[in-house]
Amino acid sequence: MERIDKPQVPPPNYLVWAILTTIFCCLPFGIVSIVFAAQVNSKWQVEDYEGAKHASRNAKIWAWVSFGVAIAGYIIYLTLILLGVAVGFWTDAFNW
Repeated sequence: MERIDKPQVPPPNYLVWAILTTIFCCLPFGIVSIVFAAQVNSKWQVEDYEGAKHASRNAKIWAWVSFGVAIAGYIIYLTLILLGVAVGFWTDAFNW
């Protein structure tokens, strides 16, 4: 049986980033990121090093997904507002 040496440094858990994207960006995807971030340290403690790396990678990916969905939502929201204002001017809805 081959023995695997313990890596010196655990992978980053991205917990702070996961919490911030949950609060300020997209709640459902941020929660997924928090779940994976919470798994990193526990998997590291039971010497599941590959599992800890996998959880760390997933926490980072889901935090980015949460951030990306929020940015896309803000862009769509601003586009709809600008289109509404443009249509309002075009149809003379504003009687100034």
